[in-house]
Amino acid sequence: MKRWIALLLGLLLASLAWAHKPSDSYLTLRAEAGKGDITARWDIALRDLDYVLQLDRDTNGELTWGEVRQRTEDITRFATRNLQLATGDKGCPWETAAPMQLDHHSDGTYAVLSLVARCPSLDAGLKVHYSLFFDVDPSHRGLVQWVAPGGVAAQALVFGTESAEQRLALQSSGAWPTLRQYLVDGIWHIWIGYDHILFLLSLLLPAVLVRRHGKWEGAPGLGGAVKEVLKVVTAFTLAHSITLTLAALQIISLPSRLVESAIALSVIFAALNNLGGTIDSKRWVMAFVFGLIHGFGFASVLADLGLPQNALVLALVGFNGGVEVGQLAIVAVFLPVAFLLRKTYFYQRGVLKVGSLIVAAIATWWFIQRAFDIRGGPF
Repeated sequence: MKRWIALLLGLLLASLAWAHKPSDSYLTLRAEAGKGDITARWDIALRDLDYVLQLDRDTNGELTWGEVRQRTEDITRFATRNLQLATGDKGCPWETAAPMQLDHHSDGTYAVLSLVARCPSLDAGLKVHYSLFFDVDPSHRGLVQWVAPGGVAAQALVFGTESAEQRLALQSSGAWPTLRQYLVDGIWHIWIGYDHILFLLSLLLPAVLVRRHGKWEGAPGLGGAVKEVLKVVTAFTLAHSITLTLAALQIISLPSRLVESAIALSVIFAALNNLGGTIDSKRWVMAFVFGLIHGFGFASVLADLGLPQNALVLALVGFNGGVEVGQLAIVAVFLPVAFLLRKTYFYQRGVLKVGSLIVAAIATWWFIQRAFDIRGGPF
């Protein structure tokens, strides 16, 4: 039994290396109608630039605007060296269009580069090769919004190590590419959104159990467990869909720091509830209430990705649908395994009790980090 608990602890702690948002940059490319010029706004995380370029000159762990500004040329040179545009066999040289600025995203401060690429013509098509940070972080992604000449529709693309070179459509390719890309982004986000996953799993862990005489016992049949899972997942889905939509449409807005702190608290509450069973048959209510907060978290990620105003509904539907697909994939893996193990001491003590304590400890540290803006730490 001790070996099983140690294994569970090890797996949970090993996942903490990925507890923060993975490395992304946000790039908007826009073609000038009737010209070969491509304007670009490129948001790159300062933490990533600091890792590669050592921007923190006094090594005190805090970047100042002065330290960043002094390295403007190095940042621009590094970035443009890793983003090549070409039309036919001719490259498009980069020029700086405006001074570098800083902007805040949901996961920190970003350097904002304003650039213009001078292409001789777009008649031969446009090809992009993206390689930023791939040599130091193969999981890095470049999230690109491409607006073709005339600004008919934005095309969403993702550049990674397996898709470093792509061609940009010079004409609108219809609704499906936008819907598909935001669907993929939604799936990807729920799979890397460890706070969302831990909240959902904390609610689902008791779904294959019943509480009798103050103790957890294995559920007698699969039907009851499936019903409980459906209630929790449906409530969570409905709640975060409401606030995701309201926030994405800018009807309601909450500070990111408040939202992220509240999400961490929701994980703590859900995990600790498994120890005492305070909220047993009404876990779907907890899923709905806290799901409203998680929806604001999803919305901040969607805002970072960029919402094409001329395809707003498609992007919103695609991203929300992707979150649901990713969520159902997690449930599809969890439920059969949990049901098979539900009557074992390992599940009832090791997974439910010890696992919930570990999750609560992790989420407590997340809350401290987010509420008090603390960087670093074990998680």
